[in-house]
Amino acid sequence: MQVIKGFEKYAPFSSESILAIGNFDGIHLGHQKILHLLEEKAKNQALPSLVLTFSPHPEKILGGKIIKMIQTLDQRVREIKKIGIKAVLIVPFDEKFSSLPGQDFIQKIVVNTLKAKVVIIGENFRFGKNREGDISLLRQSASRFNFQVYSIPPVVKDRMTVSSSLIRSSLLDGKIELANDLLGRLYEIEGKVIKGKSRGKALGFPTANIETENEIIPPGVFITTAWIDSKSFPSLTNVGNRPTFNQQETIIESYIINLNKNLYGKKIRVNFIKKIRNEMKFKTPSDLSQQIKKDLEKAKDYFSLKS
Repeated sequence: MQVIKGFEKYAPFSSESILAIGNFDGIHLGHQKILHLLEEKAKNQALPSLVLTFSPHPEKILGGKIIKMIQTLDQRVREIKKIGIKAVLIVPFDEKFSSLPGQDFIQKIVVNTLKAKVVIIGENFRFGKNREGDISLLRQSASRFNFQVYSIPPVVKDRMTVSSSLIRSSLLDGKIELANDLLGRLYEIEGKVIKGKSRGKALGFPTANIETENEIIPPGVFITTAWIDSKSFPSLTNVGNRPTFNQQETIIESYIINLNKNLYGKKIRVNFIKKIRNEMKFKTPSDLSQQIKKDLEKAKDYFSLKS
């Protein structure tokens, strides 16, 4: 898949394209529905599939909100690639771009630059100055500029409307299994293993301390899978501030089951499977050690491992 950053680096694949537009943070079940339709239409018409997405998230520029992203940009791109999309065009979203009128967005970008023959969006997607562009504006322009428009309604799962905002709030509340259901896969963070304070080692459970660019780290103790050097390992991951030791900063540490090696500097990905409990403050480190043993037994039971 070709990854293009900015319109100035965009070189058309052919005279025409099949286009999906959106923020696509999380690539959740609703996004997947849009992207699979994109790939289907592209194959039917023998034209390249193209995703137009934005970074940073428009709400960070327009709304002044502190919005935490479900994925890093690299993770978003990788999930798009898995679907088989031909290319993704990442547009730097700034105030200048946000001031572009909706009609100009359609004519200058969708039609003239990207030469879209099919445009696919979620039915709630908005674009252009003051969010004036919507599905109605696209349909008004479709006959004039000879392209088709598909508006995809939200996916509903277990009577809940799947959305990035619901997934964000679920993750921040530590509701990992709900978030996973809405994503259609396990939530994942990635980063590198750094040297910590060796608290886990002193307790008898040496952990990999993880430094990550992910903005949302669900709090608590979780059954996880760790990926190192393209190999997966069952693991137990704690996210919190180690209240037993009166720390303030949030740390991420994974105990990799049945792996005893130096991991400093290694790249690591962690998939969150199931929450065991909230982080707790214990009277003594020994009490904490005993609880970790219980947590570890639950993780091993999950993975059907023997100690």
